[in-house]
Amino acid sequence: MATHTDNTLKSDTHTDKNGTRFTIKQNSSKALAKPQTDNAKLGHLHSHYAQHPSRGLTPAKLARILVQAEQGDLIAQCELAEDMEEKDGHIFSELQKRRRALLDVEWQIMPPRNASAAETKDAEMLAEQLEDMQILDDLIFDMSDAILKGFSNSEIVWQQHSQLWLPKAFNFKDPSWFMTGQTNANDIEAVDRNELRLRDNTLNGAALQRFGWISHVHKTKSGYVGRNGLARVLAWPFLFKNYGVRDLAEFLEIYGLPLRLGKYPTGADKSEKATLLRAVMSIGHNAGGIIPKGMEIDFKEAAKGNKDPFEYMISLMEKTISKAILGGTLTSQADGKSSTNALGNVHNEVRQELRDSDLKQIGNTLTRDLVLPMYTLNGKSYRTPNRSPRLVFNVVEAEDLKGYAESLPKLVEIGFAIPQQWAQDKLQIPIAQKNEVILAKQATAKPVSTELVPDAQQAKLKRMAIKRIVTLKSQQEVDPLDLMSATLQADMSPILEGFTDEVRQLVEGANSLEDLQQSLSELNLSIDEATEVLQLAIVAADLAGQHDVNEGN
Repeated sequence: MATHTDNTLKSDTHTDKNGTRFTIKQNSSKALAKPQTDNAKLGHLHSHYAQHPSRGLTPAKLARILVQAEQGDLIAQCELAEDMEEKDGHIFSELQKRRRALLDVEWQIMPPRNASAAETKDAEMLAEQLEDMQILDDLIFDMSDAILKGFSNSEIVWQQHSQLWLPKAFNFKDPSWFMTGQTNANDIEAVDRNELRLRDNTLNGAALQRFGWISHVHKTKSGYVGRNGLARVLAWPFLFKNYGVRDLAEFLEIYGLPLRLGKYPTGADKSEKATLLRAVMSIGHNAGGIIPKGMEIDFKEAAKGNKDPFEYMISLMEKTISKAILGGTLTSQADGKSSTNALGNVHNEVRQELRDSDLKQIGNTLTRDLVLPMYTLNGKSYRTPNRSPRLVFNVVEAEDLKGYAESLPKLVEIGFAIPQQWAQDKLQIPIAQKNEVILAKQATAKPVSTELVPDAQQAKLKRMAIKRIVTLKSQQEVDPLDLMSATLQADMSPILEGFTDEVRQLVEGANSLEDLQQSLSELNLSIDEATEVLQLAIVAADLAGQHDVNEGN
């Protein structure tokens, strides 16, 4: 029985597919029917706007932001992560590669181990419903935001279709809406620092409503929720890169333009000096200006400088960022020196390992927060959460078909007992379902030879053909072609009836469509007699044509 109660919270009662009544924790909002964030107590979250902590970022300020996150205040760290992704094109590009790679992988709903027929049927029902939603890709992409920030929360909007409770939408919520529990000096009870809660202006916040959230915590590194994300790793290279970009801009401003030097005559007053100064400052941009007679403006060659140290600093920080996000640099940019094809393949393998790890974590969260609630509410076989179906991504790459096609038959011939399921898993080929059309080797009939028959039969065939031609010619009232066709049909009918009888026997003796398909593929019809009749018809047609030509017809 699926019953969940809380003495301190109001509860709303629902009925699942089995008719079992259950309650879900809630505050004043109705569970399932109304999202938790519609509660008036959380109204201040809807009017929260980012403070953009990247403005005026210094090492000291960054250190304070990171310490605050460790103590449960995640707002500044999450907003800094947003700023980094928006302001740094390199971070945005590398994160997009890692996040978008998750969307191309197929997934499936797996029933529990040793599943009953009812559990298998429920798993198929859940897979069907999830495929029909067409919003799962957006949810997976939103969940991957946790790679940078450490966590990602999407609120489920439920709706009822007939007797089924199904998600209508997954609303991504800003990470700054959440916090972790904070230890009170007067409270000796331990606080779970890994539990994400909504900021409701209380010390430890409001617990997330059960069945109401897809709450994904991504283990980019070990630690508490506030220390999981890549944002803490990327913050320092982001800061130092910005210093390098700022210094490069100042360098270009100082050394990229020639020095404009104004000269005024001895005895010039303040007004004349001010006029000359305005001319010097504006002439570089306006490419023209006027000054009093007796004053001069000289252009001096720009001072010599070297931009390489600044570019090296920027490049070093970008490589560090690429290594942190993708595990290497050769899938991001090529320097023409170390970017060999072999190293590029190695780095790409590391990138695939990161993708597989990300998908396994996301799959576990979807199983807990999406598949299990749908199974609890709609599954006829539901008894305990331990028997819930699982959402699994197919991260196993298909093996080389050509190599297996050549090696497996040889291994079977020498006695290897190879399970069929193992081979199909390796090749990523699903098992054919009942009554599903399958590929099979088609039986091919031997082509009828149009070459001349052997000499021993040639004379006999010609005599028989000439006899038939003479007979046709003697019957002027009948069209010769029609008569030849009728004769061929009469000769072939017994042969074709024999073919039909053999196929009919296979159909009557088959136990299933699969057995019939297998029997038909193994059927070997004798076509020698049919070949002789067709050869005779071809020779007759050839001789008839020659006769018509000789007669001038």
